[in-house]
Amino acid sequence: MAWILLALGLVMMVEGLAYVLAPSLIEKVLEVLRSLPEAARRQFGALVLVSGLILVWLAFFIGL
Repeated sequence: MAWILLALGLVMMVEGLAYVLAPSLIEKVLEVLRSLPEAARRQFGALVLVSGLILVWLAFFIGL
C-alpha cells in the first residue's frame, strides 16, 4: 500500500510542477489533444500506459 501512495504522490508532484512552470503550455497541449481523432488519443494513451509499466518494471528490476 505504501508503494501505491508513493507512486501517486510522485505523479501528483510531476503533474503539479507542469502546471506551476508552464500553465500556458498545458493549455496548448490540451488544444492539440482536442484536435486529434479519438483513435489517435487512444493510441497515445496506450503508449503512455505501456511506457509507465516498463518504467515500473525497470524500477523493480534494479531493486527499488
